[in-house]
Amino acid sequence: MQIREKVAVLTGAGGGIGRALALLMAEQGCHLALVDINPAPLEETAILARAHGIRVSEHPMDVSRREAIAELPDAVLTEHGQVDLLINNAGVALGGHFEQVSTENFDWLMAINFDAVVCMTRAFLPLLRERPAARIVNVSSLFGLITPAGQTAYCASKFAVRGFSHALRLELQETSVGVTVVHPGGIATGIAASARLPDGVTDTEKDREMARVNKLLRMPPSRAADIILDGIRNDRARVLVGNDARLLAWLERLMPVNYWRLIPGLARKSG
Repeated sequence: MQIREKVAVLTGAGGGIGRALALLMAEQGCHLALVDINPAPLEETAILARAHGIRVSEHPMDVSRREAIAELPDAVLTEHGQVDLLINNAGVALGGHFEQVSTENFDWLMAINFDAVVCMTRAFLPLLRERPAARIVNVSSLFGLITPAGQTAYCASKFAVRGFSHALRLELQETSVGVTVVHPGGIATGIAASARLPDGVTDTEKDREMARVNKLLRMPPSRAADIILDGIRNDRARVLVGNDARLLAWLERLMPVNYWRLIPGLARKSG
């Protein structure tokens, strides 16, 4: 898929992988409809992208609000006249074992990480079908491949994105719309720092966990964006981002139940 002079809708565009993707695609001539819940960083991304001479529209909104998603296609069409690419990148994190996580927080995460993917796809699929070549890109996670303790909610959402994407791809295989699912490994974004934690977690415990997690977040978002865009151009069904994602995807296929015996830290019993 060639992206020059195409129009992409990109969620989670205010920072991290989303901003890096926006700027890389803008550099290569792709027009952008950018979505993020935070207007200020969204505007920053838009300003940087416009420097490449492409059309950019800003759509500050909460993707967990179905009514907001339902109104988005018309707003994008007004600005751009078409949609060729939908990238469902917005996501949040939630730490804690299942018994520690409140129903409210579990539902909050699922609404953003999975339900928004489904609703955005439902909203934009009719427009994508009108194009001679189009693609849906859904960002899952390394934790859509493996299941560490303390990530019950996050894994549930990212495995759901993975399953939805694979089934949707088969349903659309006779159409002009392709589907790619992306599994980033440890990317140096702010998702861990902004993660919700269970009630009762002390600042000391939070700082210790953040220090542990941040050691694993090594790849720059710009490099992740390069890999994802290469996958889009080559119509790949699945994109593994990082050596950690490739290694653990292989290990999970080799030992689908007992891979944690080789990486016991993933099965730690502490909260």
